[in-house]
Amino acid sequence: MVRKSLASRSHTALARMLGFVLLSCLCGALVAAYFVPQIAAAGVAVSGTVNFYSGLPSELAVRPPAQTTKILTSDGKLIASFYEENRVRVPLNKISPYVKNAVVAIEDSRFYDHSGVDPIGVLRALVTNVSGGERQGASTLTQQYVTNVANEAKITSGREDEVVLSGDKTIGDKVREMKLAIELEKKFTKDQILEGYLNIVFFNRSAYGIEAAAQHFYSVSASKLSLPQAAMLAGLVNSPSLYDPVTNPENALKRRNLVLDAMLEQRKITKKQHDAAAATGVGLKLRVSKQGCAAATIAPYFCDYVSHLILNNRAYGSDAEAREQRLRRGGLTIRTTLDSRLQAAAQAQVNSTAGANPGKWGASLVTVQPGTGKILSMAQNTVFLPQRGKFDTQLNFNVDAKDPNGNDLNGAGGFQPGSTMKPFTFAEWLHQGRKITEVVDASRREYPLGFRWRDSCAKVVGGYSSRQRAAGLETADDLQNASAGYYRRMPADYGLYNSINTATFAEVAQLDICGIHKMVKSLGLHSGLDGSEINMHQLGNILGGTAVSPLTLAMAFATFAADGRYCAPIAIQRVTDFTGRTLSSQQPACRTAVQPNIARGVNSVLQDVLKKGSGVYINPKVQSKVPVAAKTGTNNSNGATWVLGYTTGLATASFFGDALNGQKRPGRNITINGKHYDRIDGYMIAGPQWANYMLKVAKMYPAKPFPKPPASMIRKGGK
Repeated sequence: MVRKSLASRSHTALARMLGFVLLSCLCGALVAAYFVPQIAAAGVAVSGTVNFYSGLPSELAVRPPAQTTKILTSDGKLIASFYEENRVRVPLNKISPYVKNAVVAIEDSRFYDHSGVDPIGVLRALVTNVSGGERQGASTLTQQYVTNVANEAKITSGREDEVVLSGDKTIGDKVREMKLAIELEKKFTKDQILEGYLNIVFFNRSAYGIEAAAQHFYSVSASKLSLPQAAMLAGLVNSPSLYDPVTNPENALKRRNLVLDAMLEQRKITKKQHDAAAATGVGLKLRVSKQGCAAATIAPYFCDYVSHLILNNRAYGSDAEAREQRLRRGGLTIRTTLDSRLQAAAQAQVNSTAGANPGKWGASLVTVQPGTGKILSMAQNTVFLPQRGKFDTQLNFNVDAKDPNGNDLNGAGGFQPGSTMKPFTFAEWLHQGRKITEVVDASRREYPLGFRWRDSCAKVVGGYSSRQRAAGLETADDLQNASAGYYRRMPADYGLYNSINTATFAEVAQLDICGIHKMVKSLGLHSGLDGSEINMHQLGNILGGTAVSPLTLAMAFATFAADGRYCAPIAIQRVTDFTGRTLSSQQPACRTAVQPNIARGVNSVLQDVLKKGSGVYINPKVQSKVPVAAKTGTNNSNGATWVLGYTTGLATASFFGDALNGQKRPGRNITINGKHYDRIDGYMIAGPQWANYMLKVAKMYPAKPFPKPPASMIRKGGK
């Protein structure tokens, strides 16, 4: 046994000796390499060596590491963050000096003296490793930065399997690391390298870089880190798991104090500072980071809508994968149009209307700004991720299923708008020269198969009668109004503000349907499911047979509020990358959709909806606060109910109904918030939801009185 032990020890000693010889040769080469830049600068030719170190390798183009993308409200409040590596880049002058001194003291005390490789450290590590002492790597901060940059580049390009960790490096890896470190030092100052290192180094799965680490462990910015906090984080980078102050507080304190000792020895702190810091405990104040729209602090569905706008935009990458990488790694700052004040009020209101209702009836609000297209709020009564006792879905009730190019928007695809479509027929009524108060025959309830509808577009028009139900009004044998007593002659405006079906069809019977189709298209209305045109030649669509999203309807009514000027919806005001460079965002896209006098004529009638029409039972306080117009709407099954209300400053779509089942469930005999409804109508739930919300927000966007239509639009003897 003794002989075997002696033999074994002799073998080990021989191996170490051979290793020492080999590594000494390597060390000599590296030390020579260390001096090559100086020798070359002095004009001394060293055959082959200078060529070996000339040129900066492509993997050291020092690409920016993955950084956190932030989505913000218009007033700068955080909505959500996106990241694969939670990192926020900060300049060196925004990092506590304690951090800089602590990291240099414990990781590379001669950082400001060497040129990328520390010959003294290399020799010391060689001797220690060969003699059987604790394994040492002798990597300078520059070398560590090189490794981090190279690994980050591999991750970014999808080559995670090529990432090399410190413990897995071969001699070849080490040689290349040293070579790159020397090259890097030629190109950048020490402070630039230290800044890059502190912004890329790994502290924790929830924290890459010093700013994220400071926020994660201490809930402060990197600039505010105290001496003991800085020393703790500086000690952590050596082994984030072993020295994790959450899971291994004793190890973390020992390591922290070792850093403090090094700082004292190198005269970076005084004895008094050292002792005071060493006497403190772990002192954590954790802030666990959450990312993505599911973790949004406000407006998760608006957040999801914005993220889809980015992911669908080729300006952010040539394919879906590249755009996903840009969103999660690109350090974008996405400033949106959302007003946090309106959003808070909208969310509180939809929750109050129908929070965790057992029947899972949907409630939503979306507000836009007339004349700009800016989306100011977007809320619904659901949670984005499943929660016990909550109504959950990831579908956005307020937006289309797809964008105009057919890309997914994760929207519910809209709901049947019912009578909220009537103002568009009335707008065309005025456009074709008819009067606001002109009398129409609303007694007619059936238009036979052979009725001669006017249609200059030469489209096939769907007739309406009990014998022809393809028109989309198959639930009735004839045209029916919500209440009896309205089957008579009446002024056109009276028919609109009281929402009389037969009055609207009496107008259609006298109009060119092609004009109605063009009016609807001009106002931006389209199918919420596939973006296709709403075929107004199919007469069922006169009363809202095609599903339309709340956002689309809000934009159309905002056009009336803006004197006939239509603006496409905008959710993103400005996007910048981590350098501050401005990227592609949504630009205002406005046009005249209807003549101002026509918009004024519609507005004059819709103001009467709340005063004496179908919305008279909606909270009258709204009218006393601000000039306001509105239109109620209910589909045939009462499964989709609406109020579209607006001022010159805000236009809001308020919806309540069967949001997830295509309005297949009839809105009858239901109980909401303890109140039973035989049937629901637009003014009953969607109406109060809109009114209560408007009472809180209307004055935030000052509204002017609606301009009056010209007298020529009013028939003599009318109003």
